[in-house]
Amino acid sequence: MITPAQQVLILGSGSFAEEVADVISEIPQVTLAGFVENQDGSLTGELLRGLPIYWVDQLAELVDTHTAICGLGTTFRSRYVEQVEQYDLAFTTLVHPSARVSTQASLAEGTFVSTAAVIASYTTVGKHVSVNRAALIGHHTQIGPFVTIGPGANIAGNCRIGQSTYIGMSAVILDHISVGSHSVIGAGAVVTRNVPDNVQVVGVPAGIVKENIMGK
Repeated sequence: MITPAQQVLILGSGSFAEEVADVISEIPQVTLAGFVENQDGSLTGELLRGLPIYWVDQLAELVDTHTAICGLGTTFRSRYVEQVEQYDLAFTTLVHPSARVSTQASLAEGTFVSTAAVIASYTTVGKHVSVNRAALIGHHTQIGPFVTIGPGANIAGNCRIGQSTYIGMSAVILDHISVGSHSVIGAGAVVTRNVPDNVQVVGVPAGIVKENIMGK
């Protein structure tokens, strides 16, 4: 967690980064210091929502006073995080006040929990997971690192979600289901049986429509 002396930088400057900024603005004792770009250098020094956009190399100067959260909705944010880790910049974990996270649940560094989300008891959430607005995660569930959980998605109890899997908006995953790594659960899908690695499933009940994918 951040200290009062530290300020938060959002990795990314796209529309989802702006959404993350809006959520952060409602978290007490957190100050948003700006955004960090790693693709378009021409944006460096510009303002986004009144805050500066830094180039990623400038992080070396901000290590002692800032922390970061990734503002990319895609599971490929793992690549950006790996780039930033070389600067030894600490990552923070942020939870909106309207979310309910059980005291018996655990959230790893870099996790972002948006408005009205619920994370139930004895659930573990890995590093750099994005839990979007009104998403529900049941008890005794394990969420791997770099997972994206879309708005309104409902993951039941005793589930396992593999690394870098994308769960679309309003998808439902029934209890005791395992979903592999780097897979995609389509919006509105209802998952009634285990899902392997590297596939996309859609529909009710969900079925495989693509194979050999690497998240979204």
